[in-house]
Amino acid sequence: MRRGNRGLLVMVLLVGVFLGATAVVLVSRPPGVELAAAQDLPTAAPTPTVLPDTVFAELDARDQVMINLYDRINPSVVHIASRQNVQNFFYGTVPQEGTGSGFLWDDQGHVVTNNHVVSGADQLDVLLSNGLNLPATVVGTDPYYDLAVVKIDLPANTASPLQLGDSNGLKVGQTVIAIGNPFGLDRTLTTGVISALGRRIETDAGTAIGQAIQTDAAINPGNSGGPLLDVRGQVVGINTAINSPSGGSVGIGFAVPINIIKQVVPSLITDGHYTHPSLGVQVAELGTEVSTNDNSVQRGLLIVQFGTGSAAEQAGLQAATITTRRGRYVVTGGDIITAVGGREVATRNDLLLALEEHYRPGDTVDITFVRDGQAQTQRVTLGSE
Repeated sequence: MRRGNRGLLVMVLLVGVFLGATAVVLVSRPPGVELAAAQDLPTAAPTPTVLPDTVFAELDARDQVMINLYDRINPSVVHIASRQNVQNFFYGTVPQEGTGSGFLWDDQGHVVTNNHVVSGADQLDVLLSNGLNLPATVVGTDPYYDLAVVKIDLPANTASPLQLGDSNGLKVGQTVIAIGNPFGLDRTLTTGVISALGRRIETDAGTAIGQAIQTDAAINPGNSGGPLLDVRGQVVGINTAINSPSGGSVGIGFAVPINIIKQVVPSLITDGHYTHPSLGVQVAELGTEVSTNDNSVQRGLLIVQFGTGSAAEQAGLQAATITTRRGRYVVTGGDIITAVGGREVATRNDLLLALEEHYRPGDTVDITFVRDGQAQTQRVTLGSE
């Protein structure tokens, strides 16, 4: 009985506490303030309706352009695998493999790619889109423009050579497409626009290309040698280099313009090399590499040595005399080249580009130089190298 009464007493106390708390809340409510009604549950959002086909017409048309382009171009883009045997102190001869891209130049089996893709290779294989793997031989190379031609025994009716465009008509903002084998991933298509024209880039050979195309189409290791195309599928350049701190694409890629390729490749096929115009001089950059007592000129290229049969030497230009005094080089005399064909030059790349972009071996060019404080001009017939 005591336990039952005690339980009943506890229940009465709990009910009393609850009723008292409710009364306090009601009494303490300020006048004019109503209790909030229970919050309504949110209603379901209406289901979006499908947009009419007319809205997608432009996107569908663009997609069809890319799909058709890929289907037409893909068979003419190849995957190039290279193998080079290198000596290892511990393991002896070890094969080192590389990968790149290329495209068919003609129906004779000539494939255009980058020089750095095939340079030093002991073995080259070209993989076609149909899975056929063919051995390739190097026909010609040009390290200056980083171009090379290899040849395969192309079976009949396998693929057609790509159509070549005109890089002189390119515009910044124009859509471009890259097809290649980034990181060995066969036949990858990426798109972008031309970001800039006339960029100056340095090749693996240390030479300068002053007319490079810059694009934000994704270009990665393995894309080298592949075509850069316009929306009609015409080749406007060959993908060559990227500017990236990570080694992968960050939207800054470069291509050699097709007009340079059209100029160089025929010589690579017929002669195995391409001849470049040359003054036949070795120079030092004024201000950064050498200084002279001639205060009349601050920028230019001091002639320090002539090559064999130098065109500049035959035209009467003079090289400096270099001696050593107390362990230091002393430069005496020598002509300082300041302009080529009216274009100012201050670096080796300036000189190379002035010659490459406007002249061929055998052309004559006016060389402006300073001798003994006096500016002079001499016409020079260019040699070759």
